[in-house]
Amino acid sequence: MSGNSGRWLCAAVVAVAAVTAGAGGSGAQSAPEGKKLVILGDSFTANALDFSSDHKCLRGDTAWPTQLSTLMGLRDGDQVANSSCAGASIDNAPGYTLTVEARDADKVGAFGPDTKLVTLQFGLNDRWGGSAQNLWDAMQQCVFDLADGCGTDAVDQGRMPDSQLISGTAYADRIRGVVTYIRYYAPNARIVLVGYPELFNADQNTVCLDFFGVVPFTQPRGRTVVEYFNRLDQAQRDAAAELKLDYLDARALTAGHGLCSPQPWVNGVFDPTIKLDGLPFHPSPEGDSVVANALYERYAR
Repeated sequence: MSGNSGRWLCAAVVAVAAVTAGAGGSGAQSAPEGKKLVILGDSFTANALDFSSDHKCLRGDTAWPTQLSTLMGLRDGDQVANSSCAGASIDNAPGYTLTVEARDADKVGAFGPDTKLVTLQFGLNDRWGGSAQNLWDAMQQCVFDLADGCGTDAVDQGRMPDSQLISGTAYADRIRGVVTYIRYYAPNARIVLVGYPELFNADQNTVCLDFFGVVPFTQPRGRTVVEYFNRLDQAQRDAAAELKLDYLDARALTAGHGLCSPQPWVNGVFDPTIKLDGLPFHPSPEGDSVVANALYERYAR
């Protein structure tokens, strides 16, 4: 059994031992030097379409981690550990979770004293407060339902999860164990919680999506979708403050460039004017460039 695998078998013990004197010597001495950049996240991080029959955790060549690695002058594999995966959640197993991604990164020696930056981008694939739905599953049903839509009655009717169940404390509690682990094994790293870009303006009641760059679809009753993004954005901010993490406000950085805006930085569906093979509802190359540059300027120069 490798040292890294052994570390994760006793991760629960480490989370406690990390703040005690008894945790010191051997763990720190046997730890790898670490990768300069460690990326953990969901499809907004990986940002690649996967048409394969088996899920392979593909990562886009214009996704912000790729652009950030280039800005930092780092070689993927040698100096970068990117475990991001489409569909990943904080802790809603089965599937890729924050813990699984961190463990995979740890297996390749990601965390150590040389680790400079660790990023986390999660939350949109999670269920909150005991809800049986996540946002993406619910959106598939209500956004294209012109009769009932995603209005304020959608929550009471069980067609949309209740965004009021999302809170900063709940978010912080769900990522706390992994954050504690990273801090112990990568004591010199900046840990940045990366927010989501603007898809919809925080005050709007409609949601919109472009098809083929020429056919916009508008759902006039979309307030619960917009409110969900608002609540998650606030929860991420509050969780970052509670855990004393850095927070990258990607929504502010991309304000005015959401879906169906005059200059969208978010992909529509097979839109050749933005990125024909871009993952719908996810950042365009320009949107990812804004995030990559902000991370570089603030934390990685």
